[in-house]
Amino acid sequence: MSQLSPTPRRRRALPSLQARRDPLASPDHQRAVLRRLPLAREFHEALDEAGLSPLKPAPIEVLQLNLGKLCNQTCRHCHVDAGPDRDEVMSRETLDDCVRALASSDIPTVDLTGGAPELNPHFRDLVREVRGLGRHVMDRCNLTILETGAHRDLPEFFAKHEVEVVCSLPHYRALNTDTQRGDGVFEKSLRALRRLNEVGYGDGRSGLRLVLVTNPAGAFLPASQASLEREWKRELADRHGIVFDALYTITNMPISRYLEWLESSGNLEAYMRKLVQGFNPLAAQGVMCRNTLSVGWDGRLYDCDFNQMLAMPVAGAVGHIRDFDAAVLAQRTIATDRHCFGCTAGAGSSCGGTTA
Repeated sequence: MSQLSPTPRRRRALPSLQARRDPLASPDHQRAVLRRLPLAREFHEALDEAGLSPLKPAPIEVLQLNLGKLCNQTCRHCHVDAGPDRDEVMSRETLDDCVRALASSDIPTVDLTGGAPELNPHFRDLVREVRGLGRHVMDRCNLTILETGAHRDLPEFFAKHEVEVVCSLPHYRALNTDTQRGDGVFEKSLRALRRLNEVGYGDGRSGLRLVLVTNPAGAFLPASQASLEREWKRELADRHGIVFDALYTITNMPISRYLEWLESSGNLEAYMRKLVQGFNPLAAQGVMCRNTLSVGWDGRLYDCDFNQMLAMPVAGAVGHIRDFDAAVLAQRTIATDRHCFGCTAGAGSSCGGTTA
């Protein structure tokens, strides 16, 4: 069982793949790397055998907006290749297109992601406008952003607008978290969680929902989400007095910086075999691409966040959020490739945790 190896020395922030001009910064190159692997079957063949091909969408329940690739962290597993050196940020014009699309539909939930979505200069206005339409807002927060000067009041802002906060935290131990996300991240994350608790998040009574998200630190699938949630709730409460509502486990996708690590550590082929062998038809039925529409920072539409990072746009006539048409999008076939085994292995994986 291979893991990301900790190092006792201080780690300097690693530039993004794009800043390093690494070939893996190219979505086409990432897909080519995966295509070269000798796999037992293709994803479309697995869907065929499960009676799920072609994969078709259900009604859209979540509009997921990637507000940009700019981030205050550079995490070793990041499938977005986000970081402080990225400058892609969703414009006010595109945000307006998103709000208009939402207003023309009955989509109940807006999921804000990045990068660090809070770094978009129009983030707060967007939250206010979406809440004004009566829609539920989820913010995918890396926690440490709440420790930066301009964003220290976000816990109060979130509480005022009843935003569900979905926070990434690799582990309830410092070493595991800092190895994956950088030195000092764990302590900053704890401080941010305490501040969220102080305004009512995670207490089970206020209605302010606090969710933690964890990814494995190596080339293996997550353990049982239910058992990990019980463990995390016990450990964070006992060790640090922190409470939260739910834990989501997400399988690391073999793309971008995690793909880089798989290649450099010699784990890529074995990890992909594990994903293929773990294909679960029940998990495939619940994949997020069926009920989620992903909007890129430039307004282009994708079936999911992972397809967005691999530059695999939705099929059909509607390719940009400004042209949003739910009826036309409902007729499309979802684009898939080898990376999709990551969402369908074991108990499945989505932005909302397990799918089976």
